Amino acid sequence: MPRYFIDLHDGTEFVRDTTGFDLPDTEAAGERAVRIMAKIAQGFQPDPGRQDYVAAARDADGRVVVRVRMSLEVEPIEPPHPRA
Repeated sequence: MPRYFIDLHDGTEFVRDTTGFDLPDTEAAGERAVRIMAKIAQGFQPDPGRQDYVAAARDADGRVVVRVRMSLEVEPIEPPHPRA
């Protein structure tokens, strides 16, 4: 079974997967990347600003075969000012 590696990047830090996953094909690698991103999304904080993540699935030869991008932007909206 082919081995795929799923690297993560949050805009500032890069985490290279050195262990990998035995998966049947690139579709399964994409599904695994989406599940990883869903777990990351559970840890998003409601702080104002933007949070971006990218998961890139590589095959055993190092070629990126699937890329998953995810962003969250929290934009506080000021309440309207009362009329005097």
